[in-house]
Formats: sequence, C-alpha cells, structure tokens
Amino acid sequence: MIRVLIWNEYQHEKTDERVRAVYPDGIHKALADFLGDEEIVVSTATLDDPNCGITAERLAETDVLIWWGHMAHQKVPDEVAFLVRDAVLSGMGAVFLHSAHHSKPFRYLMGTSCNLTWRETGDSELLWVIEPSHPIVAGIDRVIKLEAEETYGEPFVIPTPDKLLFIGRFSGGEVLRAGCLYERGNGKIFYFQPGHETFPTYYNKDVQTVIRNAVRFVAPTYRQMTGCPHVRFITDEEPYVL
Repeated sequence: MIRVLIWNEYQHEKTDERVRAVYPDGIHKALADFLGDEEIVVSTATLDDPNCGITAERLAETDVLIWWGHMAHQKVPDEVAFLVRDAVLSGMGAVFLHSAHHSKPFRYLMGTSCNLTWRETGDSELLWVIEPSHPIVAGIDRVIKLEAEETYGEPFVIPTPDKLLFIGRFSGGEVLRAGCLYERGNGKIFYFQPGHETFPTYYNKDVQTVIRNAVRFVAPTYRQMTGCPHVRFITDEEPYVL
C-alpha cells in the first residue's frame, strides 16, 4: 500500500469560473479520482486547512506527497515548507506538478530560483520521452500530445536533473525540461510540467499514467533522516560505537 497525500492550494477553483468549469471539485479531487485504487490510498489537503493540512505527524504517515500550487506560493508558511523539505530528505517521495516549480518546498529542495519563461496563449505541447526504459514512462509511446497548455520555456533555473525523462516542445517554439527526476537525501522527487488550471490536462490518460507511475517510483524504500553523529575512533579490536 502506498499512502499518498495530494496537496492543492485550491484557490483558482474558488475564484475563477473557467477553472471551476474544468475542475469543479478542485484539482486535488481530479487527481485523487484516478490515483486511488487497491494499491494507492489517497488523502488530500489544501492551503485553507489548519496549518495548510501539513504536520510532521501527517508527513510521517505519507509515502508520497503530490504538490500543486500556482497563485499562492507565498501564503505557505516557511515552517510548512521546511516540514516538507525535511520529510523528503528523510525518504518521503514527492511529485511536484506544473507551477509547483515555484513552490517553497520545491525551491528549498532545489536550492535555486526555479525561474522559467512562460505565457498563457493555449499553445499545444508535445512531451517527448527521453528515457523510454524508465518505469515512470512505462505505457507511454514516444510522445504525449496535449492540445492546449500554458507555455513554459528555458532557461529553467533548476539543478541538472539526475534523470531527464521528458522534454516539452510547444507550438510557439519553446522547449522545457518537462519531466525531471532528483534524489535529495533519502527521498526521490519528480517534477512534471503539464497541468495548467484552465486546461483539462489531468483528464488525459497518458498524463494520468505518468503521475501514477511516478507515485510508485518515488515511494520510499528507506525512511530515516541521515544525521551527523560524532563517532569514536574505531580499531580492529573495538566495535563501531556511536
């Protein structure tokens, strides 16, 4: 069983009729609807929940955190972002979607601005598979076609990914490293670019397959914060002692 917590700031859906028409119950509900099964158990949290729905205890019981944010990154308290960062370093998996590249937890884990170029003109996008043998792209052909998406483009100020799984190419000519895999501490992180709130991207079966595969891949096999202990000098006659 993989325990997944989907975090969605859940602001656009309350204030924008265009977004509500696409995701009437919130992006978190759309994600939960296709993820939940006998293997994956899903819960949700939003910005307006007490403490944003994030506590150390809840993260300790979470195998994979999915994070979607866009308009309210700065409303997430630093303490909450640090809880997420530390949980990932201790082994919790994380999947950051779309504009979560600018979320506090992602930026704190990357150590960079995570800036990129963007525009909202409804360009189409081709997501080209770079690593066809990787488990996250299992079941995906050479390319995912999206009729409309928010355009993101390089330069994307992120560390060089440990694995680059997708390159997005937009009809306006921009390209972006659109599927990036990282290890931080004992945790695995996947950033996946598509998912603008005014387009039905999360109903796309290929997008759903990638997110489902990513949840399985980043789920922890080891969960422990690596400390910095002071150890005694070790000899052949003396066992290892903390």
